Order: sequence, then C-alpha cells, then structure tokens
Amino acid sequence: MEQQPQVRRFTWQGIEIEATYRPCLWGGVIAHLEINSIQPPRAPLPITETGYRSHFHPCGTVEANGGDVVAQVMAWLDEEATKPDWQRYVENSRQGVLF
Repeated sequence: MEQQPQVRRFTWQGIEIEATYRPCLWGGVIAHLEINSIQPPRAPLPITETGYRSHFHPCGTVEANGGDVVAQVMAWLDEEATKPDWQRYVENSRQGVLF
C-alpha cells in the first residue's frame, strides 16, 4: 500500500529546501525522495547543479537510519559540501568569476 508523501521544508546554508519523501511506491518496491531548492529558486546544491534531485532507493532505507528525512538530507548535503567541486563553486560565487 502506498503511503502519503511526507513534505518537509528546511533551510540549509541560507537556502530554503523542500524534501518530498514517498516511503513506498509501486506496491512497496521502491521509495522516492525529491529535493528542490525553493528560495532562491533552483539554487544549486552540492547534490545537484539544477536545484532539483530525484533519488530512488529501497523501501525502509530512511527508516533504518532513524527515519528523520530532514536530518538525512542535511547530512547528505553536508557530506557533499566538503568535496572540491562544491568548495570551488562556493568560492567562485563569493568572488564572481569573470572568465
């Protein structure tokens, strides 16, 4: 049985994000997480250059890790934000790249 989606809004590093989590789709075969940057619209995130990410994963994955969708998305963002590509993006955003 498909469950109602859980929609959560939160702020990460000044970006308002909406996460929509569907714990069971297609008869319990798969779970789905959608992440959108809301404000500023389509702001890049360390997990997506477009501000939107669709992520399919096995049912029960979020629940096995404590069940807190926001905490898990924030941990994912924090982990990816340590990578050189994101660090370069942040630095270039501060200075404004001319070339």
